[in-house]
Amino acid sequence: MAEITQEELNERVAILRRFKSLLEEQRGKFREYLTVLEKQQDSITSENPESLLAHTELEQQVVKNIANLQKVIVPMSKMYKANAGNDASIQKIQNELSDLQDKVLKQNAINRDLLKVHIEQLRAQIAGFKNPYKANRSVYANLQTQNVATMVHVEV
Repeated sequence: MAEITQEELNERVAILRRFKSLLEEQRGKFREYLTVLEKQQDSITSENPESLLAHTELEQQVVKNIANLQKVIVPMSKMYKANAGNDASIQKIQNELSDLQDKVLKQNAINRDLLKVHIEQLRAQIAGFKNPYKANRSVYANLQTQNVATMVHVEV
């Protein structure tokens, strides 16, 4: 095996540390996202629209942060692998990330199903509404069929 210089070693260590910190940050974001999704589920089941809206907005921010972080992690991952990276702590974090992603996907599916059921219930309620004025005749309806004067004769 070829000897590496101190500079190459320092570069590899720097890449490892940066990659590890990015993965830890992403893991934290996924934990935050999972928490938001769990609270969102509570908002759906309690039929609290204001809370649901707040959780949805927070969810969008967290997803945006994860996407931005992913843009940095992908090239760092390539650099890490190119430098013969094989660190056990990195592998552990990646496994945890994978588990968190699975949990997030499952929770997201649960929330979607709950929302579908809730939307169907709302549609049924709306379909059941009766217009109390439906049978009443409006004073503005069918003005053309009523006998209405079209000319006025004025004498002086």
